[in-house]
Amino acid sequence: MITCLQTPTEKRWERSRLFLFLVAREREKKKKKKKKGKMIPSGIAAASSSSASFYDVCSYAAGIAGNVFAFVLFVSPMPTFKRIVQNKSTEEFSGLPYIYSLLNCLICMWYGLPCVSYGVILVATVNSVGAAFQLVYVILFIRYANSARKLRMSALLAGVACVFAAIVFVSLEFFDHTKRQTFVGYLSVASLISMFASPLSIISLVIRTKSVEFMPFYLSLATFLMSISFFAYGMLLHDFFIYLPNGIGTVLAVIQLVLYAYYSINSREDSFNMPLLVS
Repeated sequence: MITCLQTPTEKRWERSRLFLFLVAREREKKKKKKKKGKMIPSGIAAASSSSASFYDVCSYAAGIAGNVFAFVLFVSPMPTFKRIVQNKSTEEFSGLPYIYSLLNCLICMWYGLPCVSYGVILVATVNSVGAAFQLVYVILFIRYANSARKLRMSALLAGVACVFAAIVFVSLEFFDHTKRQTFVGYLSVASLISMFASPLSIISLVIRTKSVEFMPFYLSLATFLMSISFFAYGMLLHDFFIYLPNGIGTVLAVIQLVLYAYYSINSREDSFNMPLLVS
């Protein structure tokens, strides 16, 4: 019988190979265990994915609806300015609402941009369109106003530009992203609440006169639809600076619609009760 004897070097080499094989197998086992622990059941993964996509669709749809209804509000002063252009005079119309609306749109547009807030770009789109409309209205008003009002409106427009420039400078220069969002957010809330509160004078007028002549129904309806759309958009995104002012706007718009319904019915009943022949 012939036996093949291994040299000491060959034995050491054999032991090294065996050791490396065992280490590699142990590592493979650990990797498999880790993968198994991290694995999510396919049903749960699919459900979470579908719920997330449904949530995104809902928030996006609410934002788009808010943009559409806001556009209706932006074009609503067009008949007034058609009259101003035709008569080449601002008559007794006031330009202040367009100045306030311009500043409000600029602040809210700044809040919606990614350099201030993430994920609310639809706020920036609607307010950029709104700012463009209000700027055109202000320019037309200045063009056809008398000398005194022209000077006053020009000064107010310059003031709006300075205030907005100051807000942009301060928010970029002195705040990091989180504090910048808070700073601009509170400014937009204050601006929006003051805008939504402006119909309070109309509401008091309706109650005093018991007439809805000075409160157009479709304007109140568009305000309600826009406010409730952006309220839903803010709630879905958990953005306090969007849902708070728009929630207040929704309540005020509902009050206007209720008053409109109440006084419309009353005025209709009064007209029915009037005598057909007056002697």
